[in-house]
Amino acid sequence: MATATKTSGPDPRSPAPGASAMDHRSTMSSERTRPASRWWKIHFFRGIINDIRRRAPFYWSDWLDAWDYRVIPATVYMYFANILPALAFSLDMFTKTNMQYGVNEVLLASVLGAVVFSIIACQPLVIVGVTGPITVFNYTVYDIITPLGTNYLAFMCWIGLWAVVLHWILAITNSCNWLKYVTRFPCDIFGFYVAFIYLQKGIQVLERFGYGAPFYLSLSVALLVFAIAYICSELGSSALFRHPVRVFLKDYGTPLTVVFFTGFVHLGRMKSVELEKLPTTRPFFPTADRPWLVQLWDIEVREVFLALPFAVLLTILFWFDHNVSSLIAQGTEFPLRKPAGFHWDIFLLGLTTGVAGILGLPFPNGLIPQAPFHTTSLCVTKVEVDADENNPESKGHSIYKRTHVVEQRLSNLAQGLLTLGTATGPLLIVLHLIPQAVLAGLFFIMGYQAIEANGITLKLLYLLRDKNLTATNHPLNRIQRRGAIWAFVIIELVGFGATFAITQTIAAVGFPVFIFALIPVRVLLMPRFFTAQELGILDEPTASPFTMESVGGAYGAGDGDEADDGRRNGGSADSNETSSGGVETGKSEERLAEEGRTGFFEKGEEGQGLNRRTIGGQTLGDEERQSDLT
Repeated sequence: MATATKTSGPDPRSPAPGASAMDHRSTMSSERTRPASRWWKIHFFRGIINDIRRRAPFYWSDWLDAWDYRVIPATVYMYFANILPALAFSLDMFTKTNMQYGVNEVLLASVLGAVVFSIIACQPLVIVGVTGPITVFNYTVYDIITPLGTNYLAFMCWIGLWAVVLHWILAITNSCNWLKYVTRFPCDIFGFYVAFIYLQKGIQVLERFGYGAPFYLSLSVALLVFAIAYICSELGSSALFRHPVRVFLKDYGTPLTVVFFTGFVHLGRMKSVELEKLPTTRPFFPTADRPWLVQLWDIEVREVFLALPFAVLLTILFWFDHNVSSLIAQGTEFPLRKPAGFHWDIFLLGLTTGVAGILGLPFPNGLIPQAPFHTTSLCVTKVEVDADENNPESKGHSIYKRTHVVEQRLSNLAQGLLTLGTATGPLLIVLHLIPQAVLAGLFFIMGYQAIEANGITLKLLYLLRDKNLTATNHPLNRIQRRGAIWAFVIIELVGFGATFAITQTIAAVGFPVFIFALIPVRVLLMPRFFTAQELGILDEPTASPFTMESVGGAYGAGDGDEADDGRRNGGSADSNETSSGGVETGKSEERLAEEGRTGFFEKGEEGQGLNRRTIGGQTLGDEERQSDLT
């Protein structure tokens, strides 16, 4: 059983040594009275410097805290959860870009992201690799550029180099401060989209087999991989068996399922059926007959500048995708204790994008759903008896409570080094044995798990559930207008449908603009149709106030008109006020966890995705931190 470890670093939430509580309150009061900076007065590098300044004191503890059992299953789980979808994406790009990208390129791109972000990033919990959206972007650019006779890899290299400049401009000018306006609304829509991309890729893998014996065997294997991985996941969260058995099934069930079915298809009569395997090449050599260094000079000047608008679209996608991955990986449901750093990580993302372009690799960025899966796998839990007086039906039942997250850098680095080892000759031979049907089944289970935990799904389940069987303390019960919930969900589904539909056309390269447009839709349009109290419940901040300190606080952190009025007046609601859920506002989840009064719980369907913390006023000084960071 994992034991709780004490974080060996300074607590960023505590007053400075030697300062009394009165001095601290006086400082906070003076910060509130400080005039806010104008938006056009940008303090260059301010966000990057503050990120490094906040995170640097914890750097050594990030390695020392890795001395915990949870790091081992998290490393193994993330290795399989990262590499297997990446291999399936490599198969997709291999066929749709005429073998310009293959297994070796995807593996090295994943290694590049893992090594850089695990060692020098401010948010080492975020898993970086090749995603579904970048796969769509890559082969859409191929479809547009190849008919013009342009060197595809050279063109992608210039897209990467332009993106370096754009990413660094965004980092230097503190653009991540706008993340305060990114709430659950765009995150849920984007997460829903990514989940369906996984499901779609699984179906596309099976479609290649026609309708003969290979197809039916592949379909059976894919469904069995999905079913057994799902059963292992459910058993890991059930009351069956002893705790060590449940932990083992939850941690290693999916990887062992993949290993088992890779050999299972060679048993009995199945070995006579020829299944499609994963195509591989020589170790550490490009898939195409070319050197690793892309000939970026083998392109016309006009094509260099033609790459700029594509780089703009790529930068929009990465700014949103990577930051959303970071937000979800540090969501309000995780009791994190170390500060975040969004500005510095965007700067690093620009660096890895440029290096990937020069080497002819797919551009890596933050992964959904792997990034939050990584944090979940590092959570240390304990069993407690539910003493909730407001829910007599579940009172007295055992529940799992997250005590802390093992925040460290080793698991991310280790899974990256394992991926590098996979690119060697012997393991490439092993990869070549994996049937594509197994990859399809992995796509299905990851897509299903992402949909199951998504906020859109949880709201739909609430609306479809029998009212008599709904927990009395469910947060959505506090919304008087049931039609408001339906309207909110319908808007989310329309946003998802439009995004998904665009990616099925040649205009898919422009879908990042549509995704980014969800932010102003939420901030500017939706308050006209929903009350502040309704939005405070339906669409809470993605990460805790403690995490959002890097970007100056979170938009929509108020629950009700009073908190909303406080923000409009340039301040925040009184931090000593108690919200309607009984949790003191202005305190981070971490502080509440230390006091034994967490605002969330994990219990069946209600404990997943919909955060249990009631939303109160902003933390003191959020607006002032925003002015400091811009």
